[in-house]
Amino acid sequence: MGKDKLKRFEENKSFRCLYQPEFEEVFRADYKIKGLWHKEHFANQRDIVLELGCGRGEYTIALARKYPHKSFIGVDIKGARLWRGAKTATDEQMDNAAFVRCRIEFIESVFARDEVSEIWITFPDPQIKRDNKRLTSVGFLQRYRTFLKDGGVVHLKTDSPFLYNYTLELVKQNNLELLEANEDIYGSGRADELLSVKTRYESQFLSMGMKITYLSFCLRRDGALKEPVWDSEKFER
Repeated sequence: MGKDKLKRFEENKSFRCLYQPEFEEVFRADYKIKGLWHKEHFANQRDIVLELGCGRGEYTIALARKYPHKSFIGVDIKGARLWRGAKTATDEQMDNAAFVRCRIEFIESVFARDEVSEIWITFPDPQIKRDNKRLTSVGFLQRYRTFLKDGGVVHLKTDSPFLYNYTLELVKQNNLELLEANEDIYGSGRADELLSVKTRYESQFLSMGMKITYLSFCLRRDGALKEPVWDSEKFER
């Protein structure tokens, strides 16, 4: 392991805005901050917005700067990546940005019912061959339901036609409320201040001429969800 990575891991321990639960604290257990984000961390009742698979936290930080009346939490398992976001939030003394180092499979152990208002999923691995790992699959949506407010918004920003079309079909076939579906946010002129925030990966994709898609929908709490029936091979790449 490189010296820089070790240094970042050590510095991560000093960041008040970064939580790093041990495996046993989230595996079939409730983490200590669950249900207490408003009271103990942010000390207010502002809406909480999650970014799942946040990497370096570019979106979390950008959203926190743009919307000081809301609170933002980035979640990722990579500590070396989270260091960047946590350090920026600390250096800028941002009181509305936080980070959690945790596998998203355990996300319901970190947040309580109605604690989260919105979810952003930015450039996740599309997991073409492993639907149970796909962050917009029914299995993950069921997890989100345990803490997302009823009818809360899920945003997906991705370079993957496969993931975009899979999620779109899931939304349609489960009669979820589709707010927006855009197959090329830059080509269509849709990329406003919010959608034009670029992560490191997005900048790379754009430099290769790839289209960036965006989809948002409301996730209701009740009702059965089913995986979509669709021609996945058409969109695999």
